[in-house]
Amino acid sequence: MITRNLDKARDAFKNKNIEASVKAHQHKNVRAEERHSAAGQYIKSLVYGGLDGTITTFAVVAGVAGAALSPGIVLIMGFANLIGDGLSMAMGDYLSTKSEMEYQTAERERETWEVQNYPEGEKLELMELYINKGMDKEDAKIVTDIISKNKEAWVDIMMVEELGIIEEKESPIKNALVTFASFLVFGFIPLITYVVSKLIPGRGMNLFVASSVLTAATLFTLGALKVRVTGRNWIVSGLEMLLVGGLTAAAAYGIGTLLSGVA
Repeated sequence: MITRNLDKARDAFKNKNIEASVKAHQHKNVRAEERHSAAGQYIKSLVYGGLDGTITTFAVVAGVAGAALSPGIVLIMGFANLIGDGLSMAMGDYLSTKSEMEYQTAERERETWEVQNYPEGEKLELMELYINKGMDKEDAKIVTDIISKNKEAWVDIMMVEELGIIEEKESPIKNALVTFASFLVFGFIPLITYVVSKLIPGRGMNLFVASSVLTAATLFTLGALKVRVTGRNWIVSGLEMLLVGGLTAAAAYGIGTLLSGVA
């Protein structure tokens, strides 16, 4: 059983804290970490689905605002973008995850077949891999002989060392659903002020400014949350995402302004 807490080990490395790293590797509560990992594997779909939904929907809002069109146009185009792009992203996530898992399964089956039917060749390949990493030939042979005693572990190592494949147990359907839900929820935020203005008219607020403020806060929050995937500084990550979203919105607003006479 693995006895280290991965989250604590990452924090220890980030802070260059050797004592914390030692404690992380002495951690015994593996089951709690496994539950956390199972829940956390969909963070990537949630964050990137939310970011894409927020940025693309606000780009629509900015483009319509730049063209000085009515708030009703914002709602029509915004909701069309939410559903259309949301479904497109979800299907893309589903197909890419499914394809990746099918590729991994096929390669694992091939490696297993080779280990079973031509173990000498697979041992030689593994030895060469370790020698190329700088290991002495005799040591590489000893390590290979030890690994080859357990065929499942042997295949696992060949998948990583020879093919560079780290297998992940993901659900394509769950990934797609998380992406779609995240796209809808966060992509709706730039439209909130326009929806409110329709439900409660005459409030006198600048809809585009209010939408910009809400979107900026959302982008910074999602950018900060992205560190759960990237491990970067949350402030830098949040500001970076805010900048990217701002540039996208500025470009859409500029295009809308240039083409305002067409509509």
